[in-house]
Amino acid sequence: MTKGPDAFRTISEAADEVGVPQHVLRFWETKFSFIRPLKRAGGRRFYRPQDVALLQGVRTLLYDKGYKIEGVQKLYREQGIKNLAAAAQPGFVPSVAGTRLPRAAETEAQPPADLADADTATRLRAVLTELEEAKAWLDAMIARDDA
Repeated sequence: MTKGPDAFRTISEAADEVGVPQHVLRFWETKFSFIRPLKRAGGRRFYRPQDVALLQGVRTLLYDKGYKIEGVQKLYREQGIKNLAAAAQPGFVPSVAGTRLPRAAETEAQPPADLADADTATRLRAVLTELEEAKAWLDAMIARDDA
């Protein structure tokens, strides 16, 4: 008998669904204050569907996106729990400075409104030039050290 999509999951069911061992879920509870499964008498954990979605997001950030625990904690502090749960969705791009980064297909269609004015474009070109110069300098330093 399979459970419905809204049914609570035991720790073993949640771990199987997320793709991590049970002890990892227990460890994550100690590191992430936002992971709070329901606990019944005897300490038995039950995960709601939204808990499982959140765990899948955390797993994606840690295992697939290369985040460290501190990075996931920071993302939670800055952007909340919805962004973490969304991390497991295809095409997810973490937000920066409180705004969602556009996907590549969106940026090719048209630039974001705040980058449309000529003054901003000029400043961005100047920053790009500085970055390219810094990269060239660093490459030269590395080449010198290798020689």
